[in-house]
Amino acid sequence: MSQEYYYSETAYGATEVPQQERSSERSWIMRFAKIRLPWGNTDEVTAANLLEKFSPTKLRLHEGFKKEREEQIATNKYDSNPDKFIDFHIRDDHERFRYALLPTSSHFWMYMSGGGRFMFFLLFIASIPAYFLGITTGNDPIWESTKTIFIQVFSWLLGLPLLSWAIGSIVIKHFPSLWIKPSRGPIWELNRRTGLVTVFDYKNNGEYKKNGTIGELTAPFYEFDAYIATSPDSQGMPMNVLYLAHRYRNIMINFGALLCPGPEVQPACAMWDYIQNYMDVSRPLPDLPQYEEYRHLDPSTAEHDRLTGRNPRFWIDMDDATFKQVVNEMRERVNNIDTFRRPNLMAAYVTYVD
Repeated sequence: MSQEYYYSETAYGATEVPQQERSSERSWIMRFAKIRLPWGNTDEVTAANLLEKFSPTKLRLHEGFKKEREEQIATNKYDSNPDKFIDFHIRDDHERFRYALLPTSSHFWMYMSGGGRFMFFLLFIASIPAYFLGITTGNDPIWESTKTIFIQVFSWLLGLPLLSWAIGSIVIKHFPSLWIKPSRGPIWELNRRTGLVTVFDYKNNGEYKKNGTIGELTAPFYEFDAYIATSPDSQGMPMNVLYLAHRYRNIMINFGALLCPGPEVQPACAMWDYIQNYMDVSRPLPDLPQYEEYRHLDPSTAEHDRLTGRNPRFWIDMDDATFKQVVNEMRERVNNIDTFRRPNLMAAYVTYVD
């Protein structure tokens, strides 16, 4: 399919941005962010921790599942009962990047497992010097002191997090029906094919909608700006998170659930470059592992790969050692990103008032 018929008229192209209205006075955004990131002059980068999620090993595992499903369909052994499948409302392909969160019930078991494990090892390490201090300062024999310490202190100090870790892990591994639940729906979507950004609205005048309907706040991608918001954590350390905010309406995306807030601003800057590259149909999809199986379906990407002779199995056939090196190189590129030295190319199409 040609680009002319595949992409919508609203699709974003970095060289085809229309002139826009003067930006609105938005005092509300300044409560969340102080740094607006410039548009354009992007690098081929993304946050390294997001790159790590799609290792070649996982790609090959997914390919195996896909082949198995195709074989089952060919032999009429495939169970297509929709009740057996859960829609997590997450999409990340050549058309859309749609994000959703697992429900609270799912996070409960994950926190039990992960939190219990973390607390067990933390308290175990802390208990070692406490144990030696107890047996050297006490008046009882070492064996009696050890028995008393384990019964009165360590049994619950280490037992409770160990129990939490065990229960959470057992449920996650052996009882998926208890913790794998569908979310209420997507949170936001970046659509490459249409060039639109959508925030899914589950509230109506501050109240959650009762009839199951989902509102959609939609606007063209070029009407949004990226901001880095900085706020202190419990220790007073500055934590930075990426936001995407509409220039004229109260529409905003917080990427904190996707890219965890941290003391460095470079990962957020790299994420902004990645988003621009993903949405820009004048260029190919970002050359990242998760898009390899879709590259031939996107016209701009398919043409680019044809002209450059890109290996269609570049990522999936990569060995683990090479992938680890690529991830380290990505970290280095992110650390050296020059975002704040770039001019804001969007300023040619809109006058900013903030």
